[in-house]
Amino acid sequence: MSQSRFRKIALDLPDAVEGAHQGHADFRVGKRIFATLGYPDDAWGMVKLTPEQQAIVVAAEPDIFRPVPGGWGKGGSTNVRLAKADPTTLRSALTMAWDNLAAKPAMKPRAAKRA
Repeated sequence: MSQSRFRKIALDLPDAVEGAHQGHADFRVGKRIFATLGYPDDAWGMVKLTPEQQAIVVAAEPDIFRPVPGGWGKGGSTNVRLAKADPTTLRSALTMAWDNLAAKPAMKPRAAKRA
């Protein structure tokens, strides 16, 4: 799986757009990131799953998926080893990540504090 193929699959999801976050390409629905490319390096992508979804994909495909190290991983952020991923498996993971965020209402802006 190449980065360009990951990008194409992510951007094929409804209303998905590409942005950038901390120097890495990211993919958003609304203003929420559901996937990134290039972390921890160019050999990896990331999908934002629930912890339960993460446990399932890591158990099913340990050569492709691993929890992101640290707190982000405990929350469901899951690395994708691009060289091992096939389009069907990646599309499934990206769709889960997209679904997790597309179904949630957008966060309301915080009201300004009055002095």
